[in-house]
Amino acid sequence: MTDKLLSSPHPIRDAAEANPSRRRFVRHMGLAAAALGTLPLAACGGGDDAPAVQFAHGIASGDPLADRVMLWTRVTPPVGHTGDIPVEWEVATDSAFTTLVAQGQTTALASKDFTVKVDATGLKAATAYHYRFRAYAATSPTGRTRTLPTGSVAQVKLAVFSCANYPAGYFNVYAHAAKRGDLDATVHLGDYIYEYGQGGYASANAGALGRLSTPAKEILSLADYRQRHAQYKSDADLQALHAAAPMIAVWDDHEIANDTWRDGADNHQAATEGSFSTRKAAALQAYHEWMPTRNAQPDLIYRSFAFGNLVALHMLDTRVVARDEQLDYTKFFTATGFDAASFTAAVGNTSRQLLGNTQTQWLQQQMAASTATWQVLGQQVLMGRMNIPAPILMETIQPGSGVTVSQYAALVARARTNPASLTPAEQAILAQPSIPYNLDAWDGYQAARETVLATSRSLGKNLVVLSGDTHNAWANELQDRNGNAVGVEFATSSVTSPGFEEYLPNENPATLAGALQQLIAPLKYCDTSRRGYMVLTATASECRADWVYVNTITSRNYTASTDKSLKVVAGATGVGRIVAV
Repeated sequence: MTDKLLSSPHPIRDAAEANPSRRRFVRHMGLAAAALGTLPLAACGGGDDAPAVQFAHGIASGDPLADRVMLWTRVTPPVGHTGDIPVEWEVATDSAFTTLVAQGQTTALASKDFTVKVDATGLKAATAYHYRFRAYAATSPTGRTRTLPTGSVAQVKLAVFSCANYPAGYFNVYAHAAKRGDLDATVHLGDYIYEYGQGGYASANAGALGRLSTPAKEILSLADYRQRHAQYKSDADLQALHAAAPMIAVWDDHEIANDTWRDGADNHQAATEGSFSTRKAAALQAYHEWMPTRNAQPDLIYRSFAFGNLVALHMLDTRVVARDEQLDYTKFFTATGFDAASFTAAVGNTSRQLLGNTQTQWLQQQMAASTATWQVLGQQVLMGRMNIPAPILMETIQPGSGVTVSQYAALVARARTNPASLTPAEQAILAQPSIPYNLDAWDGYQAARETVLATSRSLGKNLVVLSGDTHNAWANELQDRNGNAVGVEFATSSVTSPGFEEYLPNENPATLAGALQQLIAPLKYCDTSRRGYMVLTATASECRADWVYVNTITSRNYTASTDKSLKVVAGATGVGRIVAV
């Protein structure tokens, strides 16, 4: 199906800022009404000398539970204002706020970049609420949130996102999802922001689109990360998504730096950029300040959400808390080919950590205690076995040293139909082993993957893994090293970041997708060239993934379509098997 972009005014993007005289009028009217006890939100210290604040970054809710939800906003102070700002908040069952169920006062602290986070408690399960904030004469936009259900649940619907690079294009993916109106929550699997400076990754159209990164440099300090988060949340489409439904989010690497691991990152050079631990601490602090997370410890993001008896959503950290450094393929390619023995020993090392012992034990306990039909892992990187022939990988690492996917597919076809026509060099190409294409994924941490799969299999759970990170869409059947079916993986495309169409520009996307599905046995679907998001719909009998794509991110006039729908059926006969809808 295809949905046209609505032509009606955008509720946030097209909202006009009140002029100063109107602000004064509203403030004085608000004070008068408050004195009569008729204004739902009391004025926060009004008066002509009150600072003219704004809510320029919208509002958000997140980390919903059955009886509470986190509410977020940021108060934008006037230039030069350094003092804390009193804030009031309300939660109601109706958009007119005639039936209030929770309200209170808090403070936008200068020390927290004037961000506000409220844990609104005492709410009813499976209930939609409206919320808003006020500071002095300014009232925020209204957001809609929802608490989690308890007991018997018929359906859960989640929209899944990953990889939104601001300078790469417009957030049309967010805009489309914000209009749905049928979501219980949204799930963001990371790369909510990117760290690069102007002219950096995927920024070719940034100037023409009016989306140059700020600050202009690569972000390193707390002030830098705060400014980058502020830029992203100034986007009207992202604001609309946050206003439409609660978000459950985890970070990936670009919230800090490309290819982050526990003690470093590929895009961090200590000699010129200082301590990585200092940078990481600044990035995580800014993340929690600017996101609607319920965080007890700033460096921990893994947590679980129970949607009644239907879905247990376990959000994992495969990036920061315990990950060992990624292996480097260049160390395993030699003049005579790929050193398979050394690579196998390194990638299979049982001590290599991705989750770490503490998080792994926590996950095992969560899954064992849960009676939900579906155990869903919300995490960053691909879990499926994505092995491709070594010559193809060599070509992507160093062009001219291997063969393209199309060339390899042609050799395979000749080997089947006319093997005598193959030269010794071509035979040598086909004799090379298949190896993981991405060592930043679970393929580079194989013992850690076996532990998670063994846990699910031993508990007899219906396992669904959600993944992002790669900028491409995938559907994998998950098997352990012995070939036992364990679960399925549904991976979303990116919001704006480019996929294989940029890295393999000479490959036809449809041909490439077909070839990859032929070369990778567990792979049942992929899209390597379009931007979009994924909708996960769980019922007692099945868990379905719908991949939704937009036709452009370089124009605000776009269309969106659902390209593919796949599902897994609950129960022993459905475990690990992806079928068409």
